[in-house]
Amino acid sequence: MPWIAMLAVPLLLFVTPVGVADISDAAEDIEDAIWQETGQASFYAARLHGRHTANGERYDQTELTAAHPSLAFGTRVCVTNLYNGKDTIVRINDRGPFTGNRVIDLSRQAAVELDMVRRGIARVRLSLCSDDEDS
Repeated sequence: MPWIAMLAVPLLLFVTPVGVADISDAAEDIEDAIWQETGQASFYAARLHGRHTANGERYDQTELTAAHPSLAFGTRVCVTNLYNGKDTIVRINDRGPFTGNRVIDLSRQAAVELDMVRRGIARVRLSLCSDDEDS
């Protein structure tokens, strides 16, 4: 058996060490790729059109934007209406929602694309969008 150990030593010399930073970066990439959240979505009332959002820009009900309690401003989120399968991509520019058990508050245009205006709320799945997806 000592000959096996002699073979193993040279093989170990060819193994490239992986740093802790490399592993944590890979873990973050995987976490981002699989992050999902499911819950109720609502959309902004028309009276909020033109008011400032938490990131300082004005809310425009014709744009595809949304409020989320913790995602970074500028994050692109894929939103899928679980009632009908329709989806859209929104950009986070505000904080909220602060009502009930809702996970996201959408612009009116996003609600139109998800076909949820009539009901006012919808059960949705959120996931992070890749940079190459169209908005």
